[in-house]
Amino acid sequence: MIAGIRLDHVAVAAERWEDAWPRYAAELGGRWVGGGDSVGFSAHQVEYANGMRLELIRPHAVEHNDFMRRFLDRNGPGPHHLTFKVDDIVAALAAVEAAGFRPVGVDLTWDEWKEAFLHPKDAPGVVVQLAESHGTWSSEPPAAFPAPLRGQASLDRVVHAVASLDEGLALFAGLLAGSEVARGADEDGSWVELAWPGPGRVRLVEPGPGSGAAAWVGDRAGRIHHLAFTCPWLPEGAGPVVVDPADNLGTRLVLVS
Repeated sequence: MIAGIRLDHVAVAAERWEDAWPRYAAELGGRWVGGGDSVGFSAHQVEYANGMRLELIRPHAVEHNDFMRRFLDRNGPGPHHLTFKVDDIVAALAAVEAAGFRPVGVDLTWDEWKEAFLHPKDAPGVVVQLAESHGTWSSEPPAAFPAPLRGQASLDRVVHAVASLDEGLALFAGLLAGSEVARGADEDGSWVELAWPGPGRVRLVEPGPGSGAAAWVGDRAGRIHHLAFTCPWLPEGAGPVVVDPADNLGTRLVLVS
């Protein structure tokens, strides 16, 4: 189990930031945090009312590293990874290896940002980034970055469908030290919700036979099913509003009042 770990953000891939701003910034009220270019990708982050962050990433300088280009060509836009911040990445990597997982993309070069990844084959169906960072990341927003239309939503949880709940818990509750805060069952299947210090929440769902979640996962080990938001402008008591992945750059949203 990794000590001093917390879920920092979920990252969503798109061809262009501008494609995603109308939904994540204007409609849901994501507040600009910071952004910049790196080798292979550009990223920017927005923050919601409860402090949870979402990162939008797009290809950049792909001639030096084409991982984002390959991801979009293979999968299209949609959820890309979960980032967990750790106090000590060297100790975290020792825990990763002791637990039988294989870190990849380990880069401890810079004091400001050190990182490693768990491959989706080890982290059932999703890339997990572990990062040790020092200092804050902030920058001025682009001139075209939109203002919220109706206030700020809260990004309540990432709902991740997994073929095996036990395997999902071995990673997210075991190695990644998520604390169980609720469990139950619904039309999608059996689920367990995990929490970390701060607003980060992941709900693991093992789909029931014939459910929509089962069709979504297919023969994969797992797949992010949706992002759940609370939207203060929705009428009290209204049923969930589901935004289909086809209508939101590959990412399903479930919006509640």
